[in-house]
Amino acid sequence: MSQARTAGARARCGGTVVEKTRQLMMIDGLLEALRIGFGFLWTAAWAIIMGLTITSLVQVYVSKERMAQVLGDGSVGSLVKATLFGAASSGCSFGAVAIGKGLFKKGAHVVNFLAFMFASTNLIVELGLMIVILLGWEFLAAELLGGLILIAVTAVLVHVTLPKNLFEEVREALAARDAEMGVDEDPTCGMEGKDEYALTTEDGETLKFCSEGCMETYRQQAAGTGDWQDDLRSWGGWYKIANQFRKEWSMIWKDVVGGFLISGFVIVFVPQWVWSALFLQGESLLVTAENALMGTAIAVISFVGSMGNVPFAVALWGGGIGFAGVIAFVYADLITIPVLNVYRKYYGWKVMAYILAVFFVTMAFTGFVMEILFDAFGIVPDLAGGQTATEQTYFALDYTFYLNLIAFGLTGFLTYVYQRGLGAPGRYRDPVCGMRTGEDSPSTTYDGNTYRFCSKRCKRTFEGGPDRFADESPTVEEAMSEHSHH
Repeated sequence: MSQARTAGARARCGGTVVEKTRQLMMIDGLLEALRIGFGFLWTAAWAIIMGLTITSLVQVYVSKERMAQVLGDGSVGSLVKATLFGAASSGCSFGAVAIGKGLFKKGAHVVNFLAFMFASTNLIVELGLMIVILLGWEFLAAELLGGLILIAVTAVLVHVTLPKNLFEEVREALAARDAEMGVDEDPTCGMEGKDEYALTTEDGETLKFCSEGCMETYRQQAAGTGDWQDDLRSWGGWYKIANQFRKEWSMIWKDVVGGFLISGFVIVFVPQWVWSALFLQGESLLVTAENALMGTAIAVISFVGSMGNVPFAVALWGGGIGFAGVIAFVYADLITIPVLNVYRKYYGWKVMAYILAVFFVTMAFTGFVMEILFDAFGIVPDLAGGQTATEQTYFALDYTFYLNLIAFGLTGFLTYVYQRGLGAPGRYRDPVCGMRTGEDSPSTTYDGNTYRFCSKRCKRTFEGGPDRFADESPTVEEAMSEHSHH
């Protein structure tokens, strides 16, 4: 009996040791996944910030007036302009789709609004910098050259397969539905305006904006004078850039951070046999085609959009996926399931299915073409030649560290300019969010002071707890005077 008890005790002890070992391995895995995810983010941080700054400059100083009219026909010239407009826009997948909807509703040709959406998520500066840093120049070359080829192939495919009157009927139905529901478009970005971000112009027209940032952009444009050289020599010009920078970052930060963290967990916890089962190995055309198709399919179900799919692509590349599959995956952020659901809400099932089919075919085909072309020139990168994600040291005193210091300093400067309202139009300061406002903005009186707000939303927030905000000076002059005395 005692021997049986001893054996049972040993078994329990052994089971406890095994369980503790598994727990320690799991903890180690979690820590390693976080190290890789944040390491990727640290490596690319300066590129993201610099790219967003350049994008903000372009957004503020490159006019987009009459864009829909310019993109109203299916000519090559309009297609080129749609691509350029897209490349000058933000990198948020949902933002690109919403702006594309506005262009489409106002008369943009189907080819041009599809090209605009693709260019605004795949041909932008910050994405290119991230690709160079995390994947290499070969992937950037394939992204840019392949992007142009993809747009050209999309144009041909749409002209050949476009169902007669499908999009015209949808355009009319979309305009009628928005009018019936009282949907107003943001005059600065084309996205749907909201009641809480409304203002009345001097002409008595009520405009609605999608966010505080876009409403502030409108005020800047209305109050702006001089050209961009003069602007950049004044606080007002830098305030415009700071406001746009804040808007750009607010649209993409969830995708970026989520993509980096997901990539770390994929690299650590997805075993190699999964990649081997999903992707064929070898050097035949069949393997290249299968990798391109599978890369696009994984993108659809990945739920990772915008720039967040670049670190995910690093995980795929590290798993042994072919060049074609990785490139096709990066292209396909406009056909993830959440984005497809937005198409369905905007245009209906038929148009959603058509956009999915066109983009899926062209993205997989272009990934296939890129590997064939790069292989012919002998510039397909060699995966075996570099360090794996787990072997890399991410946090060191190298060029990344110093570039990040500069980038974080720039972010701090732009944040300070925005929060202090340096050079912003309007003499009143919203006590809730800090934005400047004018005489015609929503207002309320509390404790003998009149406070003005950028929107009804901020006014409601103030009224829900005025004691939290009443210490803020109602005018900019008073706020600056108080600041100078501290």
